[in-house]
Amino acid sequence: MPEKRRKQMNSARKLSISFMSVYALITQQVVANSWIRRLDEWIYERDILLVTPGKTPTIVILMDDLGLRGITSAILLITAILISRRFKSWRPVNLSLLALFLLNLAVGASKLLFGRTKPSTGFDLFFTDSGLSYPSGHAANAVLSWGMIAYLIFRYSHKEPFEGLRLTWFVSIISTLVCLASLYRNTHWFSDLLGGLFIGSALLVAVIAIDRSITSDRQPS
Repeated sequence: MPEKRRKQMNSARKLSISFMSVYALITQQVVANSWIRRLDEWIYERDILLVTPGKTPTIVILMDDLGLRGITSAILLITAILISRRFKSWRPVNLSLLALFLLNLAVGASKLLFGRTKPSTGFDLFFTDSGLSYPSGHAANAVLSWGMIAYLIFRYSHKEPFEGLRLTWFVSIISTLVCLASLYRNTHWFSDLLGGLFIGSALLVAVIAIDRSITSDRQPS
């Protein structure tokens, strides 16, 4: 393996472990009913974030949809297929499918394990049969899906406007909009979103580490 690629793989692996460690810390603090739960309550009680059902502005719904798995998965797979056809390689599609599989597995298992109720119930309870709030699937999906789209475009095209830095800001802006929409609609606690962002980031960088660990003649160096 080329030395440059090895360094990229090791950096991505370390970053993924760091993100997952932060996610574990946030999870521990949430379950332990620490300061972050007080912050959740404070944000929930702000009148500006309490929206009347049926009165949600269209722009907020559209922002929230940027983290909807059905929409982002379709955009990711279409992007991967187009790139795969261009470079005559299944790698972009395989990486996208791996990312979506890990997302559904890790986030889905976490939701079932912690069983946290949503803010709309008026209660903040854990380990309930109907609770699926922690971590936020919308936040995790926004980071991972849009991040994979950005990574594939950057990896296979270093031309304007597809520069790595710009795409990083693109993913950050979308993820922030999704989180703000969720807070406005009271569909998630703040710590749900924070946890979702970090587990989504950890999975994204893990997939990048896997990509960097396997060389390919059809992928740009």
